[in-house]
Amino acid sequence: MGANGSGKSTLAKTLCNLNTFSGKILLDGKEVERYSAKERAKKIAYIPTKLDLYDTFLTVKEFVLLGRFAHKESFFDYTETDRALAHDAIELFGLKHLADQTLHSLSSGESALVLIAQALTQQSQIIIFDEPTANLDPKNAKIIAQHIKELKQTHTIVLITHDLHLAAFIDNPVLFLKNRSAHYFQNDFFTDENLSRLYDVSIRSLEVVYD
Repeated sequence: MGANGSGKSTLAKTLCNLNTFSGKILLDGKEVERYSAKERAKKIAYIPTKLDLYDTFLTVKEFVLLGRFAHKESFFDYTETDRALAHDAIELFGLKHLADQTLHSLSSGESALVLIAQALTQQSQIIIFDEPTANLDPKNAKIIAQHIKELKQTHTIVLITHDLHLAAFIDNPVLFLKNRSAHYFQNDFFTDENLSRLYDVSIRSLEVVYD
């Protein structure tokens, strides 16, 4: 968490080796840049704020299946296991009725679910969500929040968000970025005193509304 421009998205992309950086980032004890792209994809998945592709005429089922690319043998087609995993993810997120629709026809809420379905199909250990509820209406934001919280049971989740209610609902430790410094909170972030001090604005009685 942190204010606009504090470096949250930059940090997330850097963790995936999508940005150049100094220092070291270790993933399972190995420097992240020493992984091949396919090896890294098996470890970590990055979900951007919005679906932004060159080919928006891919269908939902084609796009979700691309999550298996890191597991696919070069020059071979996807296996039945790959297709079954993609099919299961599409069903899990209630997207079966959209499977043959093209990506450009989807709403913001549907696009957000498709991105998560692809990440789940990828079977990465870590999933990074970059402001997953940005530009979503309250109903779709609630659906996404509930899915993210459920994924905590099976994955390591990194969540970037401005939404205090979402962050409180997900209930992770918080790393707050401010003025080129990082402040870590294990379980005591959501107090009026902390929030007011870190955001430089008076905040009182935050309540979780996603339940």
